[in-house]
Amino acid sequence: MALDHTTTTTTTRHRPARAAAPGGASPATPSRRTLLRTAGAAGVVASAGLLASRAWSQPRKLVFAWNQAGFCNTPVPIALEQGFFEKNGLDVELLNWAGSSDALLEALATGKADAGVGLIHRWVKPLEAGFDVKLVSSVHGGCLRLVAAKGTGITADAKSFKGKVIGVADLNSPAKQFYAIHLAKKGIDVDKDVEWRVYPADLLDVAAKKGEIHAIADGDPNVYLIEKRNPGAFTEIGNSAKGEYADRLCCVVGARGLLAQKDKPRVAAVVRSLAQASNFVADNPNEAARIYAKYTPKVTVDELQALLADLTYKHHPTGNALRSEVELFAREFREAGILKRGTDPARFASHVSLDVLA
Repeated sequence: MALDHTTTTTTTRHRPARAAAPGGASPATPSRRTLLRTAGAAGVVASAGLLASRAWSQPRKLVFAWNQAGFCNTPVPIALEQGFFEKNGLDVELLNWAGSSDALLEALATGKADAGVGLIHRWVKPLEAGFDVKLVSSVHGGCLRLVAAKGTGITADAKSFKGKVIGVADLNSPAKQFYAIHLAKKGIDVDKDVEWRVYPADLLDVAAKKGEIHAIADGDPNVYLIEKRNPGAFTEIGNSAKGEYADRLCCVVGARGLLAQKDKPRVAAVVRSLAQASNFVADNPNEAARIYAKYTPKVTVDELQALLADLTYKHHPTGNALRSEVELFAREFREAGILKRGTDPARFASHVSLDVLA
């Protein structure tokens, strides 16, 4: 998950080399979650036609917006550099939108980019407001975590959070929204029973050491790096890639509305390319980490390998599966008061998601 900063943009555009074999890459041992999901995910991919290719006489140009600071978006440069975009008939220009994920959504709605990837937790509310963007797929499952400082009395029992202070990097951050919803479902009044306190992301552990906060809700790699700096000081309480959320998406792929409706083949080529790239990351986390490392100097190759191996890159639903997940998110956001009470989750999901592979 990328942290939000002042918006800047840079572009990367070149004709990628055709995909090469991993060569001398040392494959990482797959996580238990990856092993459990590989067979089922492969069936979803095949049935949805994600691995089909479409060729045109000339590559179709497309501007794709992403935030390269978010390691979980690794499939984007993989699709470019391993040739998945090219093999699906696309000539892609990457637009690095180094700002909030909802600002990236606005870039799609206003035509600054054709497609892009961002956190669904940031996009649900703007989509309710009428942004003309269609959700067409996702690139991975959860990357949001909740950890508690040792000795604070916080356990997996939601009641232990009463009277506690949770540190976040932003009061509207995906992690804050996600865990507020999760705690509310467990009977916690997230406005009265707990306090949410904002600190710069890289100082959250400092605040915990001072006793100013009792838990941290944020995304990786920040939480991972906090734990690495403070071995044994924190206990994982929540992980959006485990338990009841193990099969839920996190970062979604959107396309500007007019393009998605008028040129489904081009958007479908994006969906196929990123599905292939996501599967590549799941199967080759070590090689993917080496490719992505140049985009994120704050995280080492070894750290990236550990992070990538533990994300659910085999989970990238489309069609009815995507619409069902969007509906579930909308329902939870409405119950938490983030969406309007009058918003119908099913109608919302049908309106904002589109099956471009149909």
